[in-house]
Amino acid sequence: MSVRSQLNVIQVSGLSKCVSTLEGSLTILSDINFAVKSGESVAIVGASGSGKSTLLSLLAGLDVASQGEIYLDGDALSTLDEEARARVRAEKVGFVFQSFMLVQSLTALENVMLPAELAGDHDAKIQALSLLEKVGLSHRLAHYPSQLSGGEQQRVAIARAFVGSPKILFADEPSANLDSKNGYLIESLLFDLNKQNGTTLILVTHDEQLAKQCQRILHIEGGQLEKISEGVPVDVD
Repeated sequence: MSVRSQLNVIQVSGLSKCVSTLEGSLTILSDINFAVKSGESVAIVGASGSGKSTLLSLLAGLDVASQGEIYLDGDALSTLDEEARARVRAEKVGFVFQSFMLVQSLTALENVMLPAELAGDHDAKIQALSLLEKVGLSHRLAHYPSQLSGGEQQRVAIARAFVGSPKILFADEPSANLDSKNGYLIESLLFDLNKQNGTTLILVTHDEQLAKQCQRILHIEGGQLEKISEGVPVDVD
């Protein structure tokens, strides 16, 4: 039996995920075990269909495991109903998706403010202004997503993800839809904010060079954790 450490913001024990198909039960993930320390950066890599995005969804409480347990900052996700998992996500988790997921009818500032406003934070606007300045968009506050480039939209999404100072940031292929220049800027920004804020960063990527910038790399193959390797994190000035 795994013993939870006070230093581990994520602990995974015996995690499996199976789904029913017309041909019977399909195992997507099988007996996954690992832990992530607070403030650590971790990449999840693997071929398409290996189960890495499913693992990210389980870690974030967006999906439910078939077996095993995930402790997310001390909360055992298997003991929580959907409403309780949503509350944990709102309080402790930020997300960055490859498709940006911005609300088209809201400005950049309003998009970033939204999670804080929903959480009842009275300083939502102050937080949003500070984060948009950090990502270099203080001059685009009143612009709508349709008026922003792909790289700018993803920077807005990153600023939104950091509102409320989440303990954990999940990023699913955050630079996949961007050109190489904007992709590099987004990746650098994620690691900058990870270090500046002490936020735990868990990202799914096909990019081996991006994965190597993380402190550790989880290699998923055929639904199993084949190995854990060390990355070569880049120092941030």
